[in-house]
Amino acid sequence: MKSKRTLVLGASTKTDRYAYKAITMLVEKGHPVLAIGQRAGEVAGIKIHTKAIPVKSIDTITLYLNPMRQRDYYNYIIEAQPKRVIFNPGTENPEFYQLLELNNIKAEVACTLVLLSTSQY
Repeated sequence: MKSKRTLVLGASTKTDRYAYKAITMLVEKGHPVLAIGQRAGEVAGIKIHTKAIPVKSIDTITLYLNPMRQRDYYNYIIEAQPKRVIFNPGTENPEFYQLLELNNIKAEVACTLVLLSTSQY
């Protein structure tokens, strides 16, 4: 399996959050991870940044932000030019799917944890 450089948007240090579990599982599966969240911290050795950071060669951006909070990141995500953006349960956003597809970025409605645990990531 090829490792996929992934940005987790909506990262959290709270162990009960799916974003926390996703970072942990991505690291366990050998994927390079970057993380942005509301609060600084660290998960599985990955620093959580509180502001947009420069990103290059991102394969996947996985979202853990509700659609209203995603708007602040539309341009950032499009400029990062990932191959795909995963909309985890609760982050579905048809408005953003259209913007991504206009910019040749795949919008995938899925669960990162399920994709990782079933070797479909």
